[in-house]
Amino acid sequence: MIAVEPIQIGIIVSCAMLVMVVLGMRVAFAAALAGIVGLIWIFWAKKGYDPSQFIWALTIAAKTAGQVPHSKVASQALSLIPTFILIGYLAYHAGLTRALFEAAKRWVGWLPGGLGVSTVFATAGFAAVSGASVATSAVFARIAIPEMLKIGYDKKFAAGVVAAGGTLASLIPPSAILVIYAIIVEQDVGLLLLAGFLPGAVSALIYGGLVVMLALTFKDFGPPVSGFSWSERFKSLPPALPIFAVVIIIIFFVYNPFGGDAWGTPTEGGAIGAFIVFCMALYRGMRWPELKSALLETAKLSVMIFTIIWGVLIYVRFLGFADLPTAFADWISSLDQSPWLTLILILLAYAVLGMFMDAIGMLLLTLPVVYPAVMALNGGEAVSAADSAFGMSGTLCAVWFGILVVKMAELCLITPPIGLNCFVVAGVRPDISVQDVFKGTSPFFVADAVTIAVLLAVPGIVLYLPRLLLGQ
Repeated sequence: MIAVEPIQIGIIVSCAMLVMVVLGMRVAFAAALAGIVGLIWIFWAKKGYDPSQFIWALTIAAKTAGQVPHSKVASQALSLIPTFILIGYLAYHAGLTRALFEAAKRWVGWLPGGLGVSTVFATAGFAAVSGASVATSAVFARIAIPEMLKIGYDKKFAAGVVAAGGTLASLIPPSAILVIYAIIVEQDVGLLLLAGFLPGAVSALIYGGLVVMLALTFKDFGPPVSGFSWSERFKSLPPALPIFAVVIIIIFFVYNPFGGDAWGTPTEGGAIGAFIVFCMALYRGMRWPELKSALLETAKLSVMIFTIIWGVLIYVRFLGFADLPTAFADWISSLDQSPWLTLILILLAYAVLGMFMDAIGMLLLTLPVVYPAVMALNGGEAVSAADSAFGMSGTLCAVWFGILVVKMAELCLITPPIGLNCFVVAGVRPDISVQDVFKGTSPFFVADAVTIAVLLAVPGIVLYLPRLLLGQ
């Protein structure tokens, strides 16, 4: 056989994996298959493709791949994922989601497109206790869409607001995707979660502004909801306050704003948050059928996420043997163009890739190669702010890029043909086709582009809270 260098093997196998994904194979299985085949190829190539050594190469590849599920997934940080997801489902059964929506409706419903704005802000509030955008979209498809249709909203737009609003759970902590990013790039989970608050709030405000602009531009687009007295508005706050109480408790526990060491880890903070919401749900009438449903939905979503992680980490192990991440980083840093232009092109590539892959799978597949390249663009992991290309230290650059790439991953959730949030909303509302949901989300692409531009132009929005924590 013709001798092939490990880097060439890495490129060939990676292209084959992308073809499998585009043809419809699940990311977890495509990545695992590509990783195992790639490992066999590399080990066999080292033996000069001797037929008698194929079994040896197969055995070593199987042992190498077999170590991944336990060694990489048995991480305390990853235990955050099921606890954050569970918080969201329990909050729904505790009636906190409806209380949030009702409070938002009474306070901002008077705006043009008031119920759409209320939905955006309510989803943002729910995102603060739910780590799953899919769960957020499913919950508000049941609560917000009927209210909007009742007063004359176009069904496409009503569904689009819910699907787009659900993506905020990817950015606003607790966020499962931010946890996965932190694990992949080996950065502090707590720092990434803290960094998501302000960008998440900015994204919600831009979404809300878009809804108001559309309502002002198009007649009868989104009639306002008025007639609430100040007394009724204030009465709507106490039922919604428990969500913010849970968020504050988790923040205090993990970040200790009084100084000194943290009182616990993010995992312990998530567990405490789940316990508090569980007690609230019991107090508000949750019984065994509701608890069983919450546990089953949490298990299903967690298993899906962990299966993707297992499969992709086998592929990542292969990439390490192929030395593809280092080669890509060297190539990116050698380009004769502005680092800012290169970064923007990388983000645009994510927008295109998100049309064919789900958010978690896309990050898991690309970050082992792209992250080292971005860090090399900035000057390396240990670079100081003064010597960097983007004006920030290596640690802060990792945080900033994490928020940018997770925001790009949000696009995957509402981008055809894969957009998972759109399928979830259509599944909850059989009277609305998935094509209508995709049409309803299309204006929010513009809002996301504006958000990315703001975060690129003003990195301080992302880095303000992390700098306070680091004392920089």
